[in-house]
Amino acid sequence: MRIAITGIGAVSAIGLNCTQTLDALLKERSGIGAMRYLGSAHTDLPVGEVPCSNEELRQQLSLGNEPMPRTSLLGLMAAREALTMASLRPSKATAFISGTTVGGMDLTEQHWADYKEGKATENIRLHEAGESTNAIAKHLGEFGFIGTPSTACSSALNSIILGANLLRTGQAKQALVGGSESLSLFHFNGFNTLMILDSKPCRPFDADRHGLNLGEGAGYIVIEDEKAAIQRGATILGYIAGYANTCDAFHQTASSENGEGAYLAMSKALEMAHLQPNDIDYVNAHGTATPNNDLSESAALKRLFGDSLPFISSTKAFTGHTTSASGGLETVICLLAMQHHLVPANLHWNKTEEGLVIPTTHTIQSNLHHILCNAFGFGGNESSLILSDTAVDLSEANYSPVQVKVTIDQIDDTDISQYVSPAEARRMTPQMRRIVAAAKKALNEVGIPQPDAIICASQWGCMLQSMRFLQDMVETDEQQLKPTPFMQSTHNTIASLIAILTGNHGYNSTYSQGKQSLQCAITDVEAQMNLGMIHNALVLEFDEQVEAWDNVLQLINDRTTNIAKAYFLTC
Repeated sequence: MRIAITGIGAVSAIGLNCTQTLDALLKERSGIGAMRYLGSAHTDLPVGEVPCSNEELRQQLSLGNEPMPRTSLLGLMAAREALTMASLRPSKATAFISGTTVGGMDLTEQHWADYKEGKATENIRLHEAGESTNAIAKHLGEFGFIGTPSTACSSALNSIILGANLLRTGQAKQALVGGSESLSLFHFNGFNTLMILDSKPCRPFDADRHGLNLGEGAGYIVIEDEKAAIQRGATILGYIAGYANTCDAFHQTASSENGEGAYLAMSKALEMAHLQPNDIDYVNAHGTATPNNDLSESAALKRLFGDSLPFISSTKAFTGHTTSASGGLETVICLLAMQHHLVPANLHWNKTEEGLVIPTTHTIQSNLHHILCNAFGFGGNESSLILSDTAVDLSEANYSPVQVKVTIDQIDDTDISQYVSPAEARRMTPQMRRIVAAAKKALNEVGIPQPDAIICASQWGCMLQSMRFLQDMVETDEQQLKPTPFMQSTHNTIASLIAILTGNHGYNSTYSQGKQSLQCAITDVEAQMNLGMIHNALVLEFDEQVEAWDNVLQLINDRTTNIAKAYFLTC
């Protein structure tokens, strides 16, 4: 199968569409500046905001007054552009996969005081990451599959990977894939507690870099079988040539010194594409401008390319780090670069440092045939994608059967003490201990310490730490917040933690699609097994009952439950 790209859409601080985005790249115009809409107490920190209020976005989208997170507003704008460009009307044969972590947090933090008093409860469900995806889908048309990967800053690129696998296994004819993320006080303050936000415009790979600037936006592409695209007269913008996801398995928020996870992801993507390192013309680096990330990614790039480095740049100095949306947005930027024969600038770079790659500092003209795009997330979730201007044959499914070998759904104190050491337990919430024990117990029963893949399913994510951080943020007016609750609040905390504890560098993902979260995880496993990409997988299902949130949900006759289940699947 040859996977063609027939539509692209982008919204970010440098433009509300692809035309504006391209213009900013050509003119080297950054969108990072003073805060206008976020309303944080930390006004000294620049951000990459989309230059529209929520009301202005609604007007441009011709929406009514229904509640909708900013994540959904941005996503809807970019998704519509991609579908329009592809001349595609969604159907039951179309998959919609949209990565996000923030989801509707902007509404939750805005109405938190009202929620606790039993007011404004119509917005509660929109907090869930999957509901922000559903809100986009409702305005686009009918889809046969909807999924929400939530793997922090690699979410959107992991959406593209799943979409490509669904095409290759015949589970979808077309897929709209990417991600959306809005700025929220929650994740803005979370990154600030890690002390990695720069008070000046960020400088990726520069010796004087001091951190990232957070941004927001959305980026989507339409992918489909080349034969179908040609048959319906669609314009082909490029091709998916290769991709991979791995885990650094090093730390929840830091990257390893040698960039093991990044190196493996890039290497495996090249292997799928049947390309050599010297075939890559340009790398759109993850390049966050944090001291740790840039050194780690540079080490991985030098391991892969040796002394013959291609053009390299990070476009985050244009848009800010759009976190979960970054892989989708930067894929669109790569396709614009390929179409218009340009290498985007790495803005604000001035001085090299030993160990760092030297990026392309100005937008230059160059023919690009193969582009590598990186997106790396918290917990060492590393994803790489290769885009090509010529068709690449990818294997199709052989439909291997999937069997459940073991299920662990009852965990007691003895299990926890047997599989989680006291030192480890001190750093975990009670529910984290349960799911870690379930995972280790399942692996112990099948005698496989390192599965090919670790995939989680969760409707709400790690709610205890999320609510702790949210409550502290509201009560202290964003002052004196602690980093640990934020570090453990992301949906993929559990999947990455299991990988770190077991030293597992394999495929790693998390889905947050409401009641369908587990089915999304199983769909991912089945697709990869059918394609021969993996032979077994540890699937974890978890949710966490938290009194503060449960009290809010009960206002609409709903509630959360504690779930800690482990499934080991093999073919």
